[in-house]
Parts: sequence; structure tokens; C-alpha cells
Amino acid sequence: MFRIAICEDESSFREELKKIISECMLKKGLVFKIDTYSSGEKFIALGIEMIQYSIIFLDINMNEVDGIMTAKKIREVSKEAFIIFVTAYVNYTLEGYKVDAIRYLLKGGNNFKSAIDECINAIIEKMNYTIVTKKFNFNEGVRKIALERVLYIESRLHKLEFHVMEEVMKIYTMYETLNNLDNELQDTDFVRIHQSYLVNLKYLMSVARYKAVLTNGTELVIPKARYKYVKEKFIAYRGEV
Repeated sequence: MFRIAICEDESSFREELKKIISECMLKKGLVFKIDTYSSGEKFIALGIEMIQYSIIFLDINMNEVDGIMTAKKIREVSKEAFIIFVTAYVNYTLEGYKVDAIRYLLKGGNNFKSAIDECINAIIEKMNYTIVTKKFNFNEGVRKIALERVLYIESRLHKLEFHVMEEVMKIYTMYETLNNLDNELQDTDFVRIHQSYLVNLKYLMSVARYKAVLTNGTELVIPKARYKYVKEKFIAYRGEV
């Protein structure tokens, strides 16, 4: 999941920027969460928790603590975060190099949306991030979806239910066996926790007391015979990420 922060003191532009970034990420089939901050002070107040964000959009011209100062504080705790400056001016380039900003985006520019799209593409390339997609013949129609957007798959009443994260959680169905699908997804991040459940390890928050708890709060039963296997898979995956 991409954790994205927007630090911008103008509320209307903050919401506009969030909307544009969301549309861009959804179009690419990426899983993401965007948090917004109305000042540099509020973002810096996170302290070490600033490292949770892999992509940070900063308005340079904020009052009191501006974007450059905020970026310097970010660099004190994280060298890996991708910093994008959003500004109405173009005279901060040298300062931006000092904090290793990946892009400058000009507010109100004619190509603002395409500039954000290009910026996200550049970040994905630098991260060597691969989006794995697969086409499914759902009862609702043929759809090509990114596997990382699938929270879990449940076998119910002779059909499969795909719980997919889009703008809101959606359920797509198809007539297929979970055994066949499990075989198809062998080399992915899915784990069979139950005869009826195939779960994406990305969203498995905990495994305890014969239950799997997902990041959205969903709890799924793990039978005793599978518990050790699922626990080992979970621990191995957490050790890799």
C-alpha cells in the first residue's frame, strides 16, 4: 500500500490535490491511503511517525513553517520518502535539490494533472514497483483488476466472492472452485487460510486464537489443521516487508 501525505494550508486546493492524486492512483490500480495536513507544524509534530509516508506532497509557501523547512525535518528521519513540492512560484529549485525533491509541480499549470501522473509513474519506476493484474470473467462482466486490490476471496454457495478495494469495497462473483483459483495464484501473496477463504497477505493484520484479522477489521476463522501453516506464512511475509 502507498501511504501518501499532502501538506497544504489552502483547504480548497488541498482537497483538489487529494482528488487528483486519488484518481491517478485508482487508474493505475494501486492501493493507497492519503492523509492531509493543513500546516508544516502539524506534519512535523508527527516526529518519527513521518516515516510512515512513502510519498509526500508539500506546499512550499506555507505560513510559519514552509515546505522547505518541513522537507528538511522529513530528511532528518527519512532519506527514502519521495518529496514533491507544489508551488505557485519557480524560484526554489536550489533549495529543493538540497532536500532531494523528486519534482516541482506548478499550481494552476495547464498540465497539472498530467504532471502528477508523470510524477507517480517516475516514483513507481524508482521503487521498482510491479503492478500484477489479472483478467477475471466475473458474473458482473469481464474485468481486469490489480491483485493487490483484492482483500480476500470467499467460496460461498458454489461461487466465489472477490472482495475488491475500489473507491468503496466491492464484491464481484464468478463460478469457479477455490482450489483452481488457489493453484492459479500460487506465486502471489495469497494464502489459503480455510477451505473457503483465500486471503491477501498484504492485508492480514494478525493471526491469533484460530482467527485471521484483516486490516479492515474482518475476522475469518482458521481451522486448527491449517493454523500452524497460516501462522508461519504470516510471520515469513511480515519478515520480508
